[in-house]
Amino acid sequence: MAHTLAIWLPPTASAQCTYGADWVGTKLRWKLTTDDKERAALEKLAKGCSDTVVKYEVA
Repeated sequence: MAHTLAIWLPPTASAQCTYGADWVGTKLRWKLTTDDKERAALEKLAKGCSDTVVKYEVA
C-alpha cells in the first residue's frame, strides 16, 4: 500500500512542493517521527522542490 503522502498530492508541481513543506513543517513542529516509506516519499518529492523552504515553530 502506498504511503498517505503518495496517495494524495495536489495536481500542480508548485502546490506539491507547498504541500510537502507543510507536511514536513508539521512533523518538525510536533516532533513527529517518520517511517522509511514516508521518508522516501518526502525525499522523492523534495528533489523537485529546490526553491521551497520549510518553515515551522516548535510547539
